[in-house]
Amino acid sequence: QVQLVESGGGLVQAGGSLRLSCAASGSIFDINAMGWYRQAPGKQRELVAVITSGGTTTYADSVKGRFTISRDNAKNTVYLQMNSLKPEDTGVYYCNFRRVYAMDLWGKGTLVTVSS
Repeated sequence: QVQLVESGGGLVQAGGSLRLSCAASGSIFDINAMGWYRQAPGKQRELVAVITSGGTTTYADSVKGRFTISRDNAKNTVYLQMNSLKPEDTGVYYCNFRRVYAMDLWGKGTLVTVSS
């Protein structure tokens, strides 16, 4: 069974940068959109950014201008470049692959902690 594996989380000071990666463990041929979600302590999971198969991107207002999502279709990998990080960006970041012919795939999450 194909799984998503995230990497790149960690502890960073406010104003710093991190790059998250999420790769599928096997081949997937019906990926529509790839995205990143996050869940802060005590809050609901929220959309951070999504990129469609055609390259169209959507961002949460709170990260516009600071975060950039990109994808490598050949590698079934999605990236999230996070710059100018703020303490309110702290949370567990999950990647999501939206599929055409099957249920969505979710990663197990990677923790991002931004210190003030």
